[in-house]
Amino acid sequence: MLRRRDFLKTSGAMTAGAMLGLHALPSNAQVMLGDTRIDVVSDGSLILPGSFIFGSMPQDELLPILEKYGQSAETLTPPCNVTLMRQGARTVLFDVGAGPDFSPSSGIIQASLEALGVAPEDVTDVVFTHAHPDHLWGLLDDFDDPLFANAQYMIGKQEWDYWMNPNTVNEIGEARASFAVGAKRRLELIEDQITFFKDGDEIISGVAARATFGHTPGHMAFEVRQGNDAVMILGDCIGNDHIAFARPDWNSGSDQDPETAAATRVSLLDQLAAEKMRVVGFHLTGNGLGYIEKGTDGYTFVQQV
Repeated sequence: MLRRRDFLKTSGAMTAGAMLGLHALPSNAQVMLGDTRIDVVSDGSLILPGSFIFGSMPQDELLPILEKYGQSAETLTPPCNVTLMRQGARTVLFDVGAGPDFSPSSGIIQASLEALGVAPEDVTDVVFTHAHPDHLWGLLDDFDDPLFANAQYMIGKQEWDYWMNPNTVNEIGEARASFAVGAKRRLELIEDQITFFKDGDEIISGVAARATFGHTPGHMAFEVRQGNDAVMILGDCIGNDHIAFARPDWNSGSDQDPETAAATRVSLLDQLAAEKMRVVGFHLTGNGLGYIEKGTDGYTFVQQV
C-alpha cells in the first residue's frame, strides 16, 4: 500500500521537477566549520514589482545605482536561499521556503534537499528567522500537515507574539493582510512543538540568535561559530546586494518598520565588514554565500564561488 507520506514524497518531487522543466537545480554552496556542515539550498526565486522595495526611495539617486548593478527598477527576481546545517545527529533548516502557494517560481526546497540526500523526515530542527511567506509557508504538505514531521521548531518570542496576535491582521495593512492570516494558521499547527528564544541565546551548540529587528518586529539572524570561524545566517535583515549595500540607510518598502530596519542594516554591515565574517543572505545574489567589503561609498557583497 502506498502511504500518504510516500505519495507526498513522490508527487512533491514530480511537482518540483515539472516546475523546473528540464533545467538542473541551482548548485548549492557548502561551508565546513569544524565538524559542522552548512549547505545553501535553493527554494527557487521570487518575482516582485520593483516598487515593493524602491517606491519610497529618491528616484534621482536610485536609478544610477540600479544601472550600476544591472538591476531593473521595474521587476525584482531575488533568489531564495535556504540554509541547511548538519551537526552530529542534528539536521537543521533555517526557514523552510515558500511552499506551492506563494510564488510559481519558488517552492522547490524538497527537490533541493533530495539532491543532497536529505528527506523531510530527516530534519530534526527548523529555526525561523521570521514568518514572512517565503520563509514559512513551506511548512505544510498538501494535506496541511507539517512537512517536516519529526522536527522541533524554534522562533524568537517577539516574532511569535506578533504573528499570533489576532489584531495583527487588522494592523499590518491591506497589502500584507494575507501574510498575517497565513502565518497565524501555520504557526498554530506547530504550537505544541515550538521553542522560543531571545537575542543572544545559544539555541543549538555553536549557534547564537542575533536580534535584527525591523524587517519584521522580531526578525532574527543566527551566528554559527566554531572557534574563530563563523557564518552569519541573515534571513532578510539585509535583503538584496544592490540598494541595501549601496545605501543601507535608505528606508525600504519591503521592511515593516523601515526606520528600525535601516538602523539594523547599517550596524550589521559595519560589524560584518570589520570582522570579515562570511554570510548567507536569503535573497542575496546567486547562492547568497559571501562576505562584505566596506568602501568609500557604501558596501559591496563579494560572492563566494
